[in-house]
Amino acid sequence: MEQAARGQSGFDPAGQSLAHLWEIVCVCLDAREAGSVVEIGGRAGELTRELADRGARIGGRVAAIEPSPGRELVELAAQRREVDLIRETSLEALGRIELPDAVIVDGDHNYYTVSEELGVIADRSREGGLPLLLLHDVGWPHARRDTYYAPERIPEPHRQQMVENAALAPGEPGVAPAGLRYRWAASHEGGARNGVLTAIEDFVARRDGARLAIVPAFFGLGVLWEVDAAWSRAVSDAIETWDRDPLLARLEEHRIANVVERCRHAQELGEIEAMRAERARRAEQEQLLRAMLGSRAFAWGESLSRLRTGGKPVFSRRQVRRALGEREPTD
Repeated sequence: MEQAARGQSGFDPAGQSLAHLWEIVCVCLDAREAGSVVEIGGRAGELTRELADRGARIGGRVAAIEPSPGRELVELAAQRREVDLIRETSLEALGRIELPDAVIVDGDHNYYTVSEELGVIADRSREGGLPLLLLHDVGWPHARRDTYYAPERIPEPHRQQMVENAALAPGEPGVAPAGLRYRWAASHEGGARNGVLTAIEDFVARRDGARLAIVPAFFGLGVLWEVDAAWSRAVSDAIETWDRDPLLARLEEHRIANVVERCRHAQELGEIEAMRAERARRAEQEQLLRAMLGSRAFAWGESLSRLRTGGKPVFSRRQVRRALGEREPTD
C-alpha cells in the first residue's frame, strides 16, 4: 500500500497524502511568507495542486521533485504555470536547484534518504540558514522503520534487512499477517538508523538552534526550523497548538487501527474470492473431463493411440477417471 488508490474525494482512502494536512501546511508556509516551495515526492499531485493554488494567490511557485510522476501530476504541471516538474531523484535535484523558502520532504521514507536530503539542504544553506522544512511520515509506520521505493538506489551498507510486500500493523515490530502493505520494508521496527523520525532527530541533535514540532495526525507532520530565523516566532506561534497534541495522537491511533482493520478485511475478502475462483476453475475442468469420458471421439482417439503406440495410448479414459478420483468400472 505504498501508494493507496485514490477515493471519490480525490484523496487516498488511507490518508497517506500530505494534502490531508493542507490547512496546517498552509498556515506554516504563510507564517514563513514562503513564496518558493520545493515538494519532494509529488506522486499524483494532490498536495501539488494545493500548493499551485496558493502560488497563484500570492505570486509564488512550487517545484515538484518526482522521478516517476503520476499522470495527474504530469497534467497538472502542463496546465499550471506555477508548477515546475523535476523528474529526478531528490538527491540529484537538491544538489543543483536554487534553495527555496520552504522544502516539503515526502519522498522515499527511509533513514538514508531523509538524512542525505537534510544534509544536502544544510550544506547548501550555510550562509542564509535553513529553509522552513515540512517533513511528512514522522509517525507510524515510517517513524522507526525504513521503507523503500527503489532499494537499489540505497547503498547496501545503509539498507536495513528488507521484506518484500510487507504487511505492517501497529504493535507488531516485525511483519504482520495483514496490515498496510509496502513494496519493500525493513523486517523490524526500531534500532539505529532506521526510520524517518530517527533520521530527523539525529539531524536536529547535530544542529544547534534547530527546533522540531510534530503534528501527530495523518501519519505525522514534522515542522523543522531554526530558532534564530527572522520568521521563527511566526512559525512557532502557528504550530505550537498542534505540537505533540495528545488528543490528535489518540485520534490518529484509532484511525490507524481502523485503516489496518480495513486492509485485513480486504485481504481476507481477496483470499475468499481467490478460493471461489479456484473452485470454479476446478468445477469447469471436472465438467470438461466428464464430457470427454462420454465422448465417442475420445474413445476413438484412445483406440487409435493404442494402435500407434503398441497398446500404450498417450491418453486414456482410465487416466481421466483417476484424475476425477473415480474407480475403474468392473465388468
